[in-house]
Amino acid sequence: MRDAGIEPSMGSTSSLWDYAAMESLMGLIKAECVHAHTFETRERAALEIFDYIEAFYNRARIRSALGDLSPEEFEARHMEEAAAA
Repeated sequence: MRDAGIEPSMGSTSSLWDYAAMESLMGLIKAECVHAHTFETRERAALEIFDYIEAFYNRARIRSALGDLSPEEFEARHMEEAAAA
């Protein structure tokens, strides 16, 4: 890539931290969504995984980084605090 003038988006080759967050997310998707179902088609699997990520993981799943709140709860609390200030 570098020979072609392309900058890699991640760190150095074989860096353990490059894909740690993605591997963690993929492990959660497999454990909480994929392994719990038998999908009739690839298209159905793709729809279920998309729904899991968009409807549950991104919005409702609690995060320790947000004080054990979901992103929706965290944002609502932040908006309430900002309105009260």
